[in-house]
Amino acid sequence: MTLVVGTDEAGYGPNLGPLVVAATCWESAADSAGVEAAFAAAMTGIDGLWGDSKRIFRGGGGFAGLERGALAGVAAAGGGVPGGWAGLLEAVAAGGGSPAEWAEAAKRLRLPRELSRDDVAAVAEKASAALASGGLRLVAVCCRLVQPREFNALLDTGLNKSDILSRATLDLAALFVNAAAGESVVWCDRHGGRRRYAPLVSRAFAAPLVQVISETPEWSAYRLPEARCRIEFSVRGESRLPVALASMTAKYVRELSMAAFNDWWGNRMAGLEPTAGYPVDAVRWRRDAEPAVRASGLEWGDLWRRV
Repeated sequence: MTLVVGTDEAGYGPNLGPLVVAATCWESAADSAGVEAAFAAAMTGIDGLWGDSKRIFRGGGGFAGLERGALAGVAAAGGGVPGGWAGLLEAVAAGGGSPAEWAEAAKRLRLPRELSRDDVAAVAEKASAALASGGLRLVAVCCRLVQPREFNALLDTGLNKSDILSRATLDLAALFVNAAAGESVVWCDRHGGRRRYAPLVSRAFAAPLVQVISETPEWSAYRLPEARCRIEFSVRGESRLPVALASMTAKYVRELSMAAFNDWWGNRMAGLEPTAGYPVDAVRWRRDAEPAVRASGLEWGDLWRRV
């Protein structure tokens, strides 16, 4: 039995809203050398349910597909189909949670937003059966939210944004790997342009020895002999199913976060147009929302990530 962890993020570049990092944890009947083939075969049995979130959700379209995949993953991992924001955070054991300034709006989110709970449950059951036929089982889905206030505080300690992403990602993965009884494999999408991860891996896994397998522009890989673990960072990592589901989960949580953010601020300033939080439009939102932010008593450092 091999433990496989896939990780990805959403919201690495925006100025507004949280950076969301997600990890999915799986058990495979294959050994560590065979898990790649096992997951590749499983992709044909899930009818495109899980894939790269950037392809499924584009320009505000495709939310139903994103929601179907993310919530089916939560349900398949044993968390059921959450009915609201609090239930979703509990199901994915989310660290970071909701900041006070929009917690009230987040509580009003009802899930699923575009699907029925019965439909999601049926899709999850079908996917679980397809995975089981290939010797795979989804064990857990987990998230870490880094809100702007915390993000900026970490920058002030001397970390850069790539460091913040890598730390959050590897800390999540270590939760699963450290509890594993046998071999484990961790698959990550590449973090920005970073090629060298050995010191970060050593820190997160408290590993005295990290063996470098490869550090190329396309693929960085490491072996932790004591933990019987291999960790890989690759370009286009979302082509691997565990990373694809992590990608969709992170994006779904990020989109719901921004929905609550826009609801809260929209109720405090008539006519304020919503934002996805990315540069250019975030600058527009900051200019338009200035009176509301001043009236709230919040500082821009509480809302605006210095990226």
